[in-house]
Order: sequence, then C-alpha cells, then structure tokens
Amino acid sequence: MSFSRRSNRLVPGIAWVTYLFLLVPSLIVIPISFGGPGEMTFPPRVWTLDLYRQFFADPAWWGSLIQSLQIAVLVTLVTIILGVPAAYALQRTNLPGGKILGGLAMGPLLVPVVVLALGLYLQLGPIGLVDSTWTVVLAHSMLALPFVMVSVGAALRHLDPSYEQVALIMGAGKTRIFFKVVLPQLRAGIAAGALFAFLISLDEVIVAYFITGTDTQTLPVKMYSALRWEVSPVIAAVSTILTVVSLTFAIGLMWLERKDRHD
Repeated sequence: MSFSRRSNRLVPGIAWVTYLFLLVPSLIVIPISFGGPGEMTFPPRVWTLDLYRQFFADPAWWGSLIQSLQIAVLVTLVTIILGVPAAYALQRTNLPGGKILGGLAMGPLLVPVVVLALGLYLQLGPIGLVDSTWTVVLAHSMLALPFVMVSVGAALRHLDPSYEQVALIMGAGKTRIFFKVVLPQLRAGIAAGALFAFLISLDEVIVAYFITGTDTQTLPVKMYSALRWEVSPVIAAVSTILTVVSLTFAIGLMWLERKDRHD
C-alpha cells in the first residue's frame, strides 16, 4: 500500500477520532438532563423530566433563553444586512483604502474577547448604555460580522464576474445587478454566514457578561452565574436545550442550502 493511500485513510480517521473526542462530552449531558432533580450523575438512576420542568417553571431561566434567541436573530439580520454588501464592495470594487477597511472589519478576530468586553464596558458604562438589548446586539454583531464577511467573500471568489458584466452591458443598473444576479448565487455563502452569526451570538458569554444586567441577561451568562455560585442540575437541561436549538438551526440551513442547489 502506497503512502498516499495510507494518508488518505489516516487523515479522515484522525479527524473522526478528534471529532468524537470533542462531541462525546456534549452527548453525555443529554441523558444527565433526564435525571432526578437532586442529582447530576451519568447514567441517571431515574429517568424524569423534572429538570426541564424546573427550567420552564423559573422565569429567570426561560426568560434568559428567550432573550438569547431574540438577540441571536437580530444579530443574524444585522450582520447579513451589513456584511453582504461590505464583502461585495471589497471584492468587486477598488475602494480607496479598501484593504485597510477590510483589516478593520477583521479586527475583532485579532483582539482578545475579554479586552473587547472590558473596552465596551468602560466606554458604554459612563453613558448609560449598559444593560440594553440593542447594545448586546451591536456588540455581538461586531464579533460575528467578520465571519459573515469571510463566508460571503469566499462565495464571491467562486462567482464568475462575466455574468455581472453581461447584465451591465444589457442595461441593468448596479443595484439591480446586485439583487438579481449576485445575491441569488450567494445563497449558500449567506446561509453559512447566518449560521455563524446566530451560533456566535447564542453561545457568547464574555462580552455579554460585561454589558448585560438583570433585565438583559442572556442564557450563557445565566449558566455561567449558576456554575459560579451554585452547581444546579438544571444546567444539564439548559445545555441540552441549547444543543438542540443550535443543531435545529444548523440542520435547517443545511436543508435550505441543499434545496437551493437542487433547484
């Protein structure tokens, strides 16, 4: 057997082992979430829905979940509205200082999140913008925007510019070309960017911990606080709910992407 054939089998094998190593701890939480209200063991000694009942009976828990979902949806919309035209402008036009603008857009990827969180708190706290839903939306949008631009930019590099040139020669305006020619071909890249934005916002805890309060607390912040001050078995149910929501969103986008390709 040649070295290339061995490597073709070895690399996927290592990838699957690594994937399972990262996935198994998350899967163990799911059966734990169906245990009794006073225990956090695997496997559970009894199988009940008591932890889920506790979650939905406590407004602090399910209110934080609703807050996180609202913020994640708004962040997805904001980053798509801003990121798609920005990526297109950087890819298709010769903007003055375009490389500098692109580097600034990627800045949140280079700065440690805790530094960004502290900076936002020091800047927004004195002017009373802490503990606001829209402040969290804008902060999370700043973190998610680079991922949307990278995803859409990668899709743009695979598009043939000749379609846009033909439409321009036929008399279509640049705005019409963008919406009628470019956007339909970017659905896969936009879907991937939307997935990144939604999941980044849904799971983000550091920035939200600095700039949220009792009225805007997200679910990851609530989970962190519960782990810090008390180890409640309800956290297993919360983790399972977050996992299901994330997987549902990801599978839905994958289904839409596959449907678009077949259409």
